[in-house]
Amino acid sequence: MFTHERQAVEQHIRAYCAAQALPEVGELTWSPVPFSGEWGISTSFFQLAATRARQLAASGERVNVAQLAQEIASGIAAHLGAPTGFSHVEAVRGYLNLYYSTAEYSQRVVDTVLAQGIDFGKGSPKNERIMVEYAQPNTHHSFHIGHHRNAVLGEALSRLVEFAGFETIRASYPGDIGLGVITVVWAYNKFYRGQEPEGIHERGQWLLKIYVEATNLLEPHEGETAAEKAQREAYDAERRDVYRKWDEGDPEIRQLWEMTREWSLEELRAILRLIGVPIDVWFFESQMDTPAKAIVDELIQRGIADDERASGGAVIVRIDEKLGLKKEKYRTNVLLRSDGTTLYLTKDLALAKVKFEQYHVDRSLYVIDVRQSLYMQQVFKILELWGFHQAEKSYHLGYGFVSLPEGAMSARRGRVVSFMEVANEAFRRVQAVITEKNPELPEAERRLVAEQVGLGALAYAMLAVDNNKDIVFEMDAALNFDGHTAPYIQNAHVRANSILKKAGSLPGEAVFDYALTSHEIELIDLISRFPATVQQAALEYKPLSIASYAYDLAKAFHSFYHVVPVVQTEQESIRFARLRLVAAARQTLANALRLLVIQAPDVM
Repeated sequence: MFTHERQAVEQHIRAYCAAQALPEVGELTWSPVPFSGEWGISTSFFQLAATRARQLAASGERVNVAQLAQEIASGIAAHLGAPTGFSHVEAVRGYLNLYYSTAEYSQRVVDTVLAQGIDFGKGSPKNERIMVEYAQPNTHHSFHIGHHRNAVLGEALSRLVEFAGFETIRASYPGDIGLGVITVVWAYNKFYRGQEPEGIHERGQWLLKIYVEATNLLEPHEGETAAEKAQREAYDAERRDVYRKWDEGDPEIRQLWEMTREWSLEELRAILRLIGVPIDVWFFESQMDTPAKAIVDELIQRGIADDERASGGAVIVRIDEKLGLKKEKYRTNVLLRSDGTTLYLTKDLALAKVKFEQYHVDRSLYVIDVRQSLYMQQVFKILELWGFHQAEKSYHLGYGFVSLPEGAMSARRGRVVSFMEVANEAFRRVQAVITEKNPELPEAERRLVAEQVGLGALAYAMLAVDNNKDIVFEMDAALNFDGHTAPYIQNAHVRANSILKKAGSLPGEAVFDYALTSHEIELIDLISRFPATVQQAALEYKPLSIASYAYDLAKAFHSFYHVVPVVQTEQESIRFARLRLVAAARQTLANALRLLVIQAPDVM
């Protein structure tokens, strides 16, 4: 907000250092000074003093680094005098502190938010393209609450890096082949053909039911008879024969596979639309098998992979050895089994090649569960050995399991909770609360708000916990209107909207030349930090930072709302200032919520 003024100061600092024969100043890092009557920014000269001290030491002169840093800061402060845009300058223990006029700072923050609107906090273009890979459950299953964490985390990450200034491509890579998928195709064809229910979500959940029942048929059971064992083995042989036929391109099996796969994808696309996840590019595991085999040959020829098939082994990459590491870190991984079949790793390498060469991606981000951490590091290191410089900027955003109070979920045992079950229950509960609190709200609007609040509650429950930690999802906690939840944050937006609606119109301008309350100061301070929070969170790939920020801002606004009069303020100039501050808070809340894949309702 004071970018031009800060840049002018930086030019003066560099001119002073050049005139004093000091080392060249690199990029200056500025930190906010905690409010103590005025806002300000601060930068340190310890690094510059340390560099100068080393220069002097080479000629036999010893200096105290801390003392030299203070001398440099003091000299610069004297050189700057009273720079434009700042009330005063001071040098303290090697730091240069620049302070703003409180009234001017407050007005600049509020005016900037209202002028930029939905773009407040948006970063400048970074000239880098990022692809985020997420929202990719295996097909022939149903989308459950655990998949929701992946999808929301990936979308929040996508929105965050995009808002920070990176060109962003959203990609999904569903696993649409493998023995689990073939199990459903086999069981559908043998036992359930033509029995599929109507309805997108009903069909998706029905496929999961088939998978569970088929798994029970194919797994050994304690006390099974010889006849039952023979039947199970016969079923398994049939299933593997279906896999073989799929691999050979059998038209009937391929048609069954494509039809049942589409049922899964229809449900997936419908849920992604509901929760606000737009996928730009769809990749499928089945498409990567052939190019993956060609990649294996290339890696063998380049000496990256070792072919041990002649002795009954596999094609492997001894990652630590190829990197020249003395201690085990990345271990050895298999690229191709002895029977010539590929693995997840082989296909992931093939997909990475597509990302880098066809989509010209500079950074590839993978939202995959935290158990795959070593595996993802192996992928990145093999890509590095292969020569892809993008491997250095590839990143795995891991996340923990989602379980329910009654225990962990298991698709194989049919112990899962579908996302639509949870979502519909959330909608029902929120609508009941809104009906009680705001009975005059029209029914259609009540349903819309219930969906906005219900989906917001589910999303925030997934994002407000460190991504590496497991979550025990509890509906009552997620829907709490007074806790660390989305409804609490959304309600702050609603309250701000209510104040502005009551005021009738927003003043075109206002000054803050009065004694600000502590609640106003806290609100202005938090709003001013939003752009920097976005940038830091994007560079760290950390949506949690935005979730925490949104809660802090909502909490500050609720406190302000209960204590500080706005519309009732008699003095017009103060009323105008506070109305514009409320509008700025509302806009910032909406921008933060949008990054979290949460809508900001106007009423509740």
